[in-house]
Amino acid sequence: MSMFELILLAPAETVETLSDALEALDALSVSVEDADAQTSSESAMFGEPGMPPPKAGWNRSRVVSHFSTEALAREAAALLRIQDFFASCALVAIQAVVEQDWVRLTQSQFAPVEITPEFWIVPTWHEPPAQARQVIRLDPGLAFGTGTHPTTRMCLRWTAGRGLAGNALGRVLDYGCGSGILAIGAAKFGAVRIDAVDIDEAAVQSTRANADANHVTLNAGLPDKATGIYQTVLANILATPLKVLAPLLCAYVERGGHLVLAGILDRQADELKDAYAPWCALEVTDQEDGWILMTARL
Repeated sequence: MSMFELILLAPAETVETLSDALEALDALSVSVEDADAQTSSESAMFGEPGMPPPKAGWNRSRVVSHFSTEALAREAAALLRIQDFFASCALVAIQAVVEQDWVRLTQSQFAPVEITPEFWIVPTWHEPPAQARQVIRLDPGLAFGTGTHPTTRMCLRWTAGRGLAGNALGRVLDYGCGSGILAIGAAKFGAVRIDAVDIDEAAVQSTRANADANHVTLNAGLPDKATGIYQTVLANILATPLKVLAPLLCAYVERGGHLVLAGILDRQADELKDAYAPWCALEVTDQEDGWILMTARL
């Protein structure tokens, strides 16, 4: 299907209004980029992980919208030009989008991910690397957790390290399972019984499908599926919910068991230590790209 893109320049304070207007004009998609990217005027814009960015756009934002026909793109441009808010904006181009094999292009962006030299996450359209002795087959999906994020890799490295060293993971709880990747990793490295829970039903379904694809057995469900105590509790969420969940997660860990937490920025280490201090002594045991893994033995 041919598409046409309408490219506009807008100041930060107009980006949200402009984006809403484009969506109302039946744009198939709207994206916002830094118009000064790759120049000396480029500016970074970061928000807390999992939270909205601090503002809707850059000081000079490039707003790109896609339409199904050229006529719709030109009509949208004409209607926008007469709006008061458009006075500070500019039309850059209306042009055809070069047709591509989007499936092949998307697949090319997801290569096998190394967790350890012998443990890899491999999309179904790739052959496992020759050195891989243990593999999780996982394709990108709606649920968080494809192995590409440092928090996921650190959790899997911890799991693989215990399994390869012959240390029993025992009964495992993956709290906030997303795609189920941590639960599947635990199964690959000898966990005897695994519960994977999430507040999102789509994540539960994703976990079940991914477990089947990897030929592992686990129990996936909503949080009330977690019962009793576990030798290993994994939670890769974010710092704020991890702090709130401290008493609950610690109550799930048996005496002598392991608590493994991720989704934490390195500057948040002390906050987490304080939040968990009544139950255990958290320590930073891995770090990557500004993220840390915190673990404790209860």
